Amino acid sequence: MPSQDSSKTIHFDILTLFPGMFEGPFRESILKRAQAEGRVTIQVHDLRAYTLNKHGKVDDYPFGGGAGLVMGVEPIARALEAIRPKRPGAHTVLLSPSGGRFDQDKARVLSQKPALVLICGRYEGVDARVARFWADEELSIGDFVLSGGEVAAMAVVDAVARLIPGVLGDPASLEEESFAQGLLEYPQYTRPREFRGQTVPEVLVSGDHKKIKAWQRREALLKTARNRPDLLDRFPLDDEDRRILKEFEIG
Repeated sequence: MPSQDSSKTIHFDILTLFPGMFEGPFRESILKRAQAEGRVTIQVHDLRAYTLNKHGKVDDYPFGGGAGLVMGVEPIARALEAIRPKRPGAHTVLLSPSGGRFDQDKARVLSQKPALVLICGRYEGVDARVARFWADEELSIGDFVLSGGEVAAMAVVDAVARLIPGVLGDPASLEEESFAQGLLEYPQYTRPREFRGQTVPEVLVSGDHKKIKAWQRREALLKTARNRPDLLDRFPLDDEDRRILKEFEIG
């Protein structure tokens, strides 16, 4: 595996109407430590500060009619014009339910950028000129609709930040996590060995590392087949994998 560049850092700028939503999540756990160590920096911008009207209005009724209000292009464009010159090489993402899928592969791609600007949509959507002329891409975290892009932005920041070298204490954790190798992660256990009649699989305390690896591979395959069978379509199965799936009447 290539050596990790411990000097790699990433900066996030988040454009939102509700900056207070980010205060708690970014002040806890891994993201808090990553910021303290300078591996990740995060700045949240209130879009209302970039409006030209005295009421801080950022939305309006859509041309052509329709329910609800649409976020305007002007405050977003003004915010980007103020931010992007300070972030050479920044990649701008509009978070939207109509965007392309955000997954682990996309997180890896984004983690190679020096800076990310995340635009959080709200209301019935965002003026289409933002996606067409101001964003580098449009991303969605799933096939469901949220009240706004803030929760999606938190997910993107967390998924991308943990891929920056040094953010996780043990780099090996990244290799074993779900999706890292194309499968969901195998089941994990810890003490106590027995709890209310429920025991840890004997193989895990056998000390036989070859058998343990085989068990982990089998369980990862079966867990993926049960929970996310679509992933198996993209995973290069070998003969032993196929035998296991056939034994359990999967595939």
